[in-house]
Amino acid sequence: MADDSARSGDRRGSRTPARSGRPAAKRDGERKPYVTRDGDKKPYVKRDGDKKPYAKRDGEKKPYVKRDGEKKPYAKGDGERKPFVKRDGDKKPYAQRPPREDRDVRPRHNDPELPESVTARDLAPAARNQLKTLSKENADEVARHLAMAASLIHDDPTLAHRHALAAERRAGRIAVVRETAAITAYAVGDFALALRELRTYRRISGRDDQIALLVDSERGVGRPDRALEAGRAVDRSVLDTEVRVELAIAMSGARLDLGQPDRALLELDIPELDPDRAFEWSPGLFAARATVLEELGRDDEAALWRRRAEVAAAALDEASGFGEDDVLEIEDLQPDELQSGLPDVGAEPAGTDVPDPDGAEA
Repeated sequence: MADDSARSGDRRGSRTPARSGRPAAKRDGERKPYVTRDGDKKPYVKRDGDKKPYAKRDGEKKPYVKRDGEKKPYAKGDGERKPFVKRDGDKKPYAQRPPREDRDVRPRHNDPELPESVTARDLAPAARNQLKTLSKENADEVARHLAMAASLIHDDPTLAHRHALAAERRAGRIAVVRETAAITAYAVGDFALALRELRTYRRISGRDDQIALLVDSERGVGRPDRALEAGRAVDRSVLDTEVRVELAIAMSGARLDLGQPDRALLELDIPELDPDRAFEWSPGLFAARATVLEELGRDDEAALWRRRAEVAAAALDEASGFGEDDVLEIEDLQPDELQSGLPDVGAEPAGTDVPDPDGAEA
């Protein structure tokens, strides 16, 4: 038993060497404690010349110590501005304003009045369809202003332009609104504004149906060369017939502005120039040709085409039902030779037979 306890004690002693008060015996492969040998690196001992720890030297900046006369930290003095205190009558914050629908859309603008009899349905359906992106209340207001502009464009272009601008302030990104603003600006002679509106309309809609007005507006601001460039940049084969004729008239005018009457006459030599048939565009085309012939000194031919323009206008009025109460004093105008009705917009126009006023050919 003694041997067993001794062996047991030896095992416990090997596990817990601190109990016996002696260091544990080294086992094979264990690392021995460090013992300095000859040639081993000695522990660091400070020598003369070694860098000393930091010590303040003469001339070095001393730590900051506040001196007499230095600026004291800020202290509020008498008479300084006091913090804001709201007083009666001060402007209230934005959140306390009435809701937007209870206020005018643009109260600072002096928009023309709209008669109660004018409704949104007075605007053409195709134009009204473009306003569907607006709220119903705004769309109705815009449609009424556009309808008023269309009805006043011939009798009162200034008031028509005011209605167009009122519509533009409410719906400036709608193509028909910019188109109306351009037409009314042209009607009042503001050609620079008409140009800006036409370019915006063209960019929004991607259409060239107002190219003749754009060319004429360039003429209006004194740039006939730019007018010709704009007209030549358009593919005429894709234009409607009426637009193509109006463009030819505008291009002819630009040639006259440049002092080129011969080339102005060539601009009007188009298939739509038919002296025996009256279309919607015929009176203007005939009159434009008469003007160019006058510039060329061909007065007899100019008078004949001027007469044809009058006959064509009278024939169109008679055929369309207008002018029934007017007395037409135009010779050789035979109502029984007229065709009834005018074409719808977008359809191929039907011409009206017009007799030669003097039986001569130019």
